[in-house]
Amino acid sequence: MSAAHHHPGYPFSAIVGQPLLKEALLLCAVDPGIGGVLVRGDKGTAKSTAARGLTQVLPAILRKPGCAFNCAPGQPAAACAVCSTQEPPTATLAEVPFVTLPLGATEDRVLGSLDLQLALQGGQRAFQPGLLAAAHRGILYIDEVNLLADHLVDVLLDVAAMGVNAVQREGLSVSHPARFTLIGTMNLEEGDLRPQLLDRFGLMVEVTAPTDKSVRAEVVRRRIAYEADPQAFTSQWQEQQDALRAQVAQAQRLLPGVALDDAMLELISHLCCEFEVASLRADIVMHKTARAIAALQARARVTPDDVRAAALLVLPHRRRRKPFEQSGMDQDKLDDLVDQARQAQGESQGQGSAGAPPDTAPDEQEGQEPQDQKDQQEQQEQQEQQNGEGEGAQQTFAIGTAGPARKISVVTPTTSFSTSSASG
Repeated sequence: MSAAHHHPGYPFSAIVGQPLLKEALLLCAVDPGIGGVLVRGDKGTAKSTAARGLTQVLPAILRKPGCAFNCAPGQPAAACAVCSTQEPPTATLAEVPFVTLPLGATEDRVLGSLDLQLALQGGQRAFQPGLLAAAHRGILYIDEVNLLADHLVDVLLDVAAMGVNAVQREGLSVSHPARFTLIGTMNLEEGDLRPQLLDRFGLMVEVTAPTDKSVRAEVVRRRIAYEADPQAFTSQWQEQQDALRAQVAQAQRLLPGVALDDAMLELISHLCCEFEVASLRADIVMHKTARAIAALQARARVTPDDVRAAALLVLPHRRRRKPFEQSGMDQDKLDDLVDQARQAQGESQGQGSAGAPPDTAPDEQEGQEPQDQKDQQEQQEQQEQQNGEGEGAQQTFAIGTAGPARKISVVTPTTSFSTSSASG
């Protein structure tokens, strides 16, 4: 397809509703080590649209022309013929790669294989990179992941967790970085994944079609406007896209410095025990997810609310269930357990809070408003939104569905959508 006929993808920020889906994707973008996200639910609920739209809110990467491994600057893969040379080409900014894995893909196509053409023509043993090399530093997307061969899913999840792809073929042994965000989508009516594979996905979100008529109407309104004029519709959401991109970039920088103390670690393990989760992988993934949540909120320490929000994404698909029992969690029980931890934390801080490190990340402390003022400002903005006094409505991604919520807010255009002009 020529550039003249290229249509921009549907903006991530323009997706109506589905807050947990958008949050899970953003968290995996902040820390791909979480292990990816599985999205289950009805057809036509923006699963694929959200996955494809995520690339639009991710920071651009530096990439050298001709590099088949998407090597990071200063970290060339040993097998990369472009970046391993003495004078590699100058890196340029490029969009984050988005690689779709087809259901019929072979293991060699996914992992990489011996380059048969070079082997036959010149007798050389050379590695031909696969889809995992192409997805490095980007997104690997699998639609209908439940229909993919189990052994391929196992391999993909292994590589996603380790960040390295090791291949041994016909006496050739190659390893290269493969750090990517794994996104799998599936429809429940087409069958489920085995529990062993479910546990390997870091996060899981179940999405349903909206039942509110006004929400459904807004979905249709935006989609019709996008199809009528993709360029005009996308331009209306550029400010929101840029804001999310900046937020993700900041979170990626802050993540290494986010602290999770012993009290929060014990809360994580306590929740896993209380909800009868056998796999220790759940504890590890909750640890990573809670830190990513704090980083996304520009905070230097993990709070009980962060752990609670992480539990909603990490535990439901790992719980032991009886036959025919639906997935999910008792949120009242979760709230009680987190409240107890919050109360214990408050008591310990009250006994000796002098000199305690601030919650705000170091590069965000200077010139920042007090939290009370920020809360008041948020309440005022929400009130203006309800009264129609602000210049734009506010789209809020609330981490968690009950109890205290950590929110990501971006301004949403309020001008009406038109099928002819697509003004948004």
